[in-house]
Formats: sequence, C-alpha cells, structure tokens
Amino acid sequence: MKIGLYPGCSLKGSSREYNESVVAIAKAFNIDLVEVQDWNCCGATAAHNLSKELSLALPARILALAEKEGFEELLVPCAACYSRLSVTQHELNEDQNLKNKIIDIIGMDYKGTTKIINVIQFIDKYITDQIEYKMFRPFRHDVACYYGCLMVRPHDILKFDRPEDPQSMDKVMRKIGANPIDWAFKTECCGAGFSVSRTDIVGKLSGKLIEDASDRGAELIIVACPMCHSNLDMRRAEIEKYLKKKNKMPVLYITQAIGLAIGLDEKTLGLQRHFVPVVLKETGDDYKAEKKEVTQPVETEE
Repeated sequence: MKIGLYPGCSLKGSSREYNESVVAIAKAFNIDLVEVQDWNCCGATAAHNLSKELSLALPARILALAEKEGFEELLVPCAACYSRLSVTQHELNEDQNLKNKIIDIIGMDYKGTTKIINVIQFIDKYITDQIEYKMFRPFRHDVACYYGCLMVRPHDILKFDRPEDPQSMDKVMRKIGANPIDWAFKTECCGAGFSVSRTDIVGKLSGKLIEDASDRGAELIIVACPMCHSNLDMRRAEIEKYLKKKNKMPVLYITQAIGLAIGLDEKTLGLQRHFVPVVLKETGDDYKAEKKEVTQPVETEE
C-alpha cells in the first residue's frame, strides 16, 4: 500500500520526532509512505499575511506534485499544513478562474483530485482496526487529547470531526488502552505561530491548557500537531512562569503513544528529543509476544 507523505517544514526540523514516529508506525503496519519529491513550504504561518496568491500557490504546487506522482491520497501530519492544503484545494475547486491563475503561477498542471488526509484520519482508516493484532503493552494512562485550532477548523471545508468537542483522537487512544479525560480545552489555541515572537502569549495560553489538563487528572497530553507540541513542550519555562509553579506533564504525539503500545522502542519514536522528559508509569500489563505477531488471514484464489 503506497500513500503520499507531505512532511512539511516542521517534521523535517523542530519536530523530527513526529516524522520519525509517523514513519515508524506506518512501517509496523506495512504501509508504504512515499515522500513527495521536491516539496516546498506550504506557507502556513505567514504567506496569507503577505499575499493571497502566494498563500494559494505554495500549497497548490505541493498538490500538483502529488498528482504528478500519482498519489490518490496524501498524508499531511502537520495540522497547519493540513489546513492550508485543504483550504487551498477547496478554494481552487470552487473558483475556476482563480484555479487557472494559480496554475499559471506555479507552471504545473493541477486538477485538485488528490485526497488530503490528516494523521488521525490516516490512523483511523489504516491502523485502528489492526491495533489489537500488534498490541504489546496497553497504554494505560489518563490522557488529555488536544486537537488544537486547525485540526477541525474551518469545519465547513474540512468536514472532519466535531468543531467544539471532537472525539476521533479520543477513540484511537481508547483503542490502545488509554482513558481520555473530559476537559474544556480540546480546541483552544496554544499560541500557535507566536512561539518565537511572543513567548509570553504562548506561556499564558498554553499554561491554561496545561493547568486544566492537570486539574482534571491527566497524566499526559496527546497532540497531533507539531506547533502545538512545540508550544506545550518547548515553552514549558514560560508556561511555569505564568502558572507560578512547576509542571512536568509530558506531551506526546498520538503516533508515539501508538508506537509505545505496539512495542516500538523510545528512540525509534524520538522520545529523547522532548524538552519535558517522557516518564511513563509501569502498567504491569504486557501482552505476550505471540499476540503481537498474529496476522490477518490471507485471501487466496481458488
């Protein structure tokens, strides 16, 4: 099974561990992710402030490259990239004149036929039903599933999950043995692109997230966005300054949690790259190795 992969800038730089864990679990489930060749930045945090045409041309070129390589589906793990590519595809499909203009700018054919999927959709479609056959150690932790601003918005375009109380990540976490808590900050902003320019804003917004998750008994925060992870993990000093107290709650990507549940080692999943050390409790509830090796029946021709 071959699926296109657009890693984007973050997964090749500040969020290498996310890319490592995405690729690792795909390999564990015999899914061939093929990176789009010659991809460019999608302009997620800045292009729309500079030029409408630029904000559409950058994602359109990526989609055109995916079409050229014959990908029917394109996995976009970064929530910001997923939003920009999806919104661009929608706008160009709705306006033929605009599409023609962008095609002229990028100098490539573009039809808008590649299906864009985020990491949760990818997991739900290709992995969730197979998890029990790979399970090694149930992930028995109380977790706060944090979707952030862009995974489910704008809902009219993305049409993914519920915009105020999404459940798709929670369902996946239950599948691997976790207990997702009910909390009020699932889709609140973490500070997003202010991570460098206004760390005080990030400290305040992310601090409220951390505090609510802690107050409700979460042991970990689970994310599916490199920007959210960066703000919640790397900016912990600013968060603790706002909270006026220490907080060492780890933040994991959903792909890392799945990887741990199916027995992948911490280095393969990039856990050593986190600023807040990932210390997990021992559950004492391991599956036997033979359970992990169970395979699906193979259909044969008569």
